[in-house]
Amino acid sequence: MKILDLDQLDLNKTYSYADYLKWQFDERIELIKGKIFKMSPAPATRHQQYVGEIFRQISNHLHRNTCKVFVAPFDVRLTPSQKTDSTKIHTVVQPDICVVCDPSKIDAKGCIGAPDLIIEVLSPGNTQKEMNEKFEIYRENGVKEYWLVEPNDRIVLVYVLDESGKYIGLKPFTESETLTSQSLDSFKLLVKEIFEV
Repeated sequence: MKILDLDQLDLNKTYSYADYLKWQFDERIELIKGKIFKMSPAPATRHQQYVGEIFRQISNHLHRNTCKVFVAPFDVRLTPSQKTDSTKIHTVVQPDICVVCDPSKIDAKGCIGAPDLIIEVLSPGNTQKEMNEKFEIYRENGVKEYWLVEPNDRIVLVYVLDESGKYIGLKPFTESETLTSQSLDSFKLLVKEIFEV
């Protein structure tokens, strides 16, 4: 049965990607461990400008590269065991930006498995979700590198997955500093360029 309105769903129930594919309502949602999380309404202009600038710089860097960069809305289906059966996938997220270097993870519906790099730009409505739920699912699913862009303090927090599967937080990158990525060979981004758009 197709679901045309979010109100038709029980938000306390656990859902799979197979369920998610049947939903045809306007609200943007993410599925985290089977639970529905409503996404903020359309992001503020400033948020979109920051996302656009980061995407532009990564896209230029990756021109003619095996790694591909994607911007939301783009479904990333996560599962620790890389299952492809949609009834067994219970996490579908739409990161602001993600980079996928393994072409076999990209299909017509988005990405299946962990991207190499995920970048989220924080906004007032999503900070708790990005800092708690998503941090854990990205770590559990093997996302090698996770950036949190904090517009209020004009910093970028970078977490890198270590050999034991734990995120190691690097020192905050401030506007005067240049970010480099462990996932993207030789990529450099001056932090202040994100916020000067």
